[in-house]
Amino acid sequence: MVDEQDRLLPIANVGRIMKQILPPNAKVSKEAKQTLQECATEFISFVTGEASDKCRKENRKTVNGDDICWALGALGFDNYADAIVRYLHKYREVERDKATQNKATCISSQDKDEESSEDKSNQPPHQQAEAPSTTV
Repeated sequence: MVDEQDRLLPIANVGRIMKQILPPNAKVSKEAKQTLQECATEFISFVTGEASDKCRKENRKTVNGDDICWALGALGFDNYADAIVRYLHKYREVERDKATQNKATCISSQDKDEESSEDKSNQPPHQQAEAPSTTV
């Protein structure tokens, strides 16, 4: 059987999130952290279960962000669903931009490597060896 603490969100993370919204001098009791820990874990399990059921009906094994957004709406959490959909689109846009940037960087460095090796191949054989690198 799964230990109850293993299925709950880490209490330190829950406490950190709670403290972020409170004034700096506010305190959060252990009981308050534990209560929110249990509620947040139950909410996540509830939504994920609904998304998982949808995936099972569609013969899919992977739950994705769109499934979570759908589950939130299906369960009546329309305000959350709208916010999560916006976040998901923005997240995907940022990831796409990163991938494009990384691809451009990779192509640029390959071009430089090719230029460098072309320059070396045009040199007499005794000058093709790399010069020793020095550290400043």
